[in-house]
Amino acid sequence: MATTFPNISLQFLVTLLSLNSMVSISLGGRDDPKSSAEFITTSCGKTRYPDLCRATLLSQANKIQTSPRLIVHTALNVALSNARSTLASMATLSKSGGLQPKVKNAMQDCLEVLNDSQESLRRSINELPNIKPSSVALSVSNIQTWVSASLTSQSTCSDVFGGERTSSNAETSVKTQLQAVAHLTSNALALLNSYASRLA
Repeated sequence: MATTFPNISLQFLVTLLSLNSMVSISLGGRDDPKSSAEFITTSCGKTRYPDLCRATLLSQANKIQTSPRLIVHTALNVALSNARSTLASMATLSKSGGLQPKVKNAMQDCLEVLNDSQESLRRSINELPNIKPSSVALSVSNIQTWVSASLTSQSTCSDVFGGERTSSNAETSVKTQLQAVAHLTSNALALLNSYASRLA
């Protein structure tokens, strides 16, 4: 029997995350949630998907505060977490029955490139806290390269898998997850580029 996943639209995901963000901020913390929220909102306005950016980062306002580095670090972690979740869903689906041969082959290819994407994000996250004044330009350039490579891998996966017709809610759900991961990574890259311009 094929494994099924809920067919959740990207818009519904954004709405749900936004509600969660507002609840988290209203509960507050020791840091000033208003200034942190304003910083995140302004920063997200420079991304390609600002609504998704705010929905995923406002709940982390106490952690991010008003730090350009921490907002990049958090955005990368959100992208990595979603990439891992999508990879797990796809791995489960690829082992289930009822898939068309073309879809299954496309999914196997996608698993490989998505794993590369995950590794690129992990390297970026590990490198970010280690940026030193003596090697700022090189470190930031490396991180930009890795995040860009991750986004390219995700786009390749979407092209390969997205070209096949889906026959179940599970397959449609995976496509939605792939789109969300790509959007999250795009936002992280935009925030990284903004941070890099501050360091230049």
